[in-house]
Amino acid sequence: MKEYTRFLWRCFRLSFHGDWRYYTWMLLLTVIALLGLNAYCKQLVYGLATTGMTDQVSWGLYIANFTYLVGIAAAAVMLVIPAYIYKNKELHDVVIFGELLAVAAIVMCLLFVTADLGRPDRFHHLMLRFNFPLSMLTWDVIVLNVYLVLNLHICGYMIYTVYRKRKENRKLFVLPFVFIAIVWAVSIHTVTAFLYSGLGGRPFWNSAVIAPRFIASAFAAGPAFIIITLQVINRMTSHEMPLNALKLLRQIVLVAMTINVFLLLSEVFTDFYTGAVHSVSAQYLYFGIGEHTALVPWIWSAITMNLIALFLLYLPYRGRRVWVLNTACVLLIIGIWIEKGMGLIVPAFIPTPLGEFVEYMPTMNEILVGLGIWAFGLLLYSIFVRITVPVLNGDLSYDTVYHTEPESKPAVRNASGSERSVPS
Repeated sequence: MKEYTRFLWRCFRLSFHGDWRYYTWMLLLTVIALLGLNAYCKQLVYGLATTGMTDQVSWGLYIANFTYLVGIAAAAVMLVIPAYIYKNKELHDVVIFGELLAVAAIVMCLLFVTADLGRPDRFHHLMLRFNFPLSMLTWDVIVLNVYLVLNLHICGYMIYTVYRKRKENRKLFVLPFVFIAIVWAVSIHTVTAFLYSGLGGRPFWNSAVIAPRFIASAFAAGPAFIIITLQVINRMTSHEMPLNALKLLRQIVLVAMTINVFLLLSEVFTDFYTGAVHSVSAQYLYFGIGEHTALVPWIWSAITMNLIALFLLYLPYRGRRVWVLNTACVLLIIGIWIEKGMGLIVPAFIPTPLGEFVEYMPTMNEILVGLGIWAFGLLLYSIFVRITVPVLNGDLSYDTVYHTEPESKPAVRNASGSERSVPS
């Protein structure tokens, strides 16, 4: 325990050291996070009236981000499967960064749920006897917290064993938790999908493909985010990620995105060909109804970005044309955020069960709160990566002292009396 405490203290100190790019990035995220905190304080004082949500549209930007980030967190399992089930050793380090991303994403999920509740003291209502086990939102919070603990254990144990230069006890401390995490990653997104599809008063969500669409889009957006992260690590640090990892992640994104587009087309066909009850909300989303067209630019922008990204992913991959892969990943990240966020949450409330058309657009205060939570999550992830890279490189370990700046080597005298420097 004493050595583990020393390890945490050294990691804490290391998180404050870096070059000018690291300081600039962390300063930018800190400023945005503080602006978001200030906006959230205004929301605490004046209530949810500072947001664009109303009695008719009770879920908006907060739940949209929550839904998207649940997928980002669940996508870490797509790295665990080939690394541990198919024993791909090249993905060992990549798994750690994927698990760290899952931890940061779950923290952001819980913060968005807290922001959507309006007041933090309402959180305890989720756990009261008359809400559990009937409330799907209560189940969602429970599975998210368990998934957070699982990921903290897996990545924390991996990093600490590398720090101590010990061999992992996989049979006891890794594999059981990995297999549980695989099942749990699917469950957190499935429970989130059931949270929507189980609401009978919102016909737009009453579809059996909601859960498969959630999982497919998650397994596309999550690895796409990790692809960008790995390239930033390669450029900004001395740690080199294997090129085969990028190729495997690209294949995962390609397959998952193909399935996601197919499920989306199936849903659109069902909506417009059958003319079911929930086709009114789909009509509003894709084409608008009368003067109510607020979401039409959002969804068509998302569809365009997703199709362009899918086309770029089907092009032959060459290492020198990595910009094509990066462009596809960025388009996927943004496109799926719109599709799973504003394109999925808001239309279910329009029109209302009484036939009212009350459109929703987030307010500036709401946007600042959302940006602040995203900045805080990226701040956490940046710190995690900053700590992990020196450990994996061997620069920070149990029997070494990590220096943030190069120090001059001491000089000693040899037998002839001349000075020589001690080799590193």
